[in-house]
Amino acid sequence: MLESLITSKTRLRLLVKFFVNSQTQSHLRGLAEEFGESTNAIRKELNHLTHAGILVKHSDKNKISYQANILNPFFSNIQEITRKYLGLDQLLEQILDRMGEVYQVLLVGDIAKGIDSGKIEVVVTGENLNDDYILYLTTRIEELIDRKVVFTLLGERLNSFGLVLFDKEAGK
Repeated sequence: MLESLITSKTRLRLLVKFFVNSQTQSHLRGLAEEFGESTNAIRKELNHLTHAGILVKHSDKNKISYQANILNPFFSNIQEITRKYLGLDQLLEQILDRMGEVYQVLLVGDIAKGIDSGKIEVVVTGENLNDDYILYLTTRIEELIDRKVVFTLLGERLNSFGLVLFDKEAGK
């Protein structure tokens, strides 16, 4: 659905790249390699997004990197739309619904780096996690969000690992 609002595939990929994880930074050549597109196409979209205040540029010697502008008044809205586009809101809702005593839900792998490879890797930590429900949940979520989902269940909390979607202790 977002593809009908944002007709530039490159722009959509850039929004996913920078707004799934706002800490993500990248430079022109790296983005061109990652997306398999010309530097001119990437440069054009980066310039549009920077001029609109959606991205910010950081210069380090002769290298310019880009990052989401967290001071933009629409930052949280764009991040929420991007995460909904990927189905992360539905994924989290389904996990918390009947998974057991969930401590954390973390994104790892490509998606945590803002790369929409079609595969979402999720680590769920907690007590008495429902192993049977996870099998059902995997199939259901894959149908809902049209992406491959891989779950890892752990009993222990993790520190600074992946992108945190939910953390009971932190009140998120």
